[in-house]
Amino acid sequence: MKRLAIIWHSMTGGSKALAEAAASGAANASGVETLLLHADDASPQTLLEADGYIFAFPENLAAISGVMKAFFDRSYYSCLGQIEGRPYALLVCAGSDGSNAVRQAERIATGWRLKRIADSLIVCTHAQTPEEILAPKTISKADLTMAGELGAAMAEGLALGVF
Repeated sequence: MKRLAIIWHSMTGGSKALAEAAASGAANASGVETLLLHADDASPQTLLEADGYIFAFPENLAAISGVMKAFFDRSYYSCLGQIEGRPYALLVCAGSDGSNAVRQAERIATGWRLKRIADSLIVCTHAQTPEEILAPKTISKADLTMAGELGAAMAEGLALGVF
């Protein structure tokens, strides 16, 4: 059985909703176990035991959120040289842009020699004031559908041995 690890962090619910949508989409693939883990609960062992990854996180201050970055920091060297070629995808919830957080995560994935299987999905909430930024996020049905389709594609690709 193949294993898909969806590792997420969210401060206001947007990235969590995207991760849950991806997990829901992946759930229909036979022969694939899907793990949905908060970044605090994931470990280097999670990465070593998985066959593919979806990372979902918010962009905070034009960067990967701190909790997700801490996960990458504590996992990077333990997994270096051991997960090359495995597929990954990114889901980013951003207030206005998201591209720098994606760029940072892609550099980490490049160091691990992971294989990107899809363009990163950046969901822009347009939150610009402190109140909007800190408010709970509602992700549109269209964006949740795209996250679900990404999860399904990743799981089916793992099941079929495409990745």
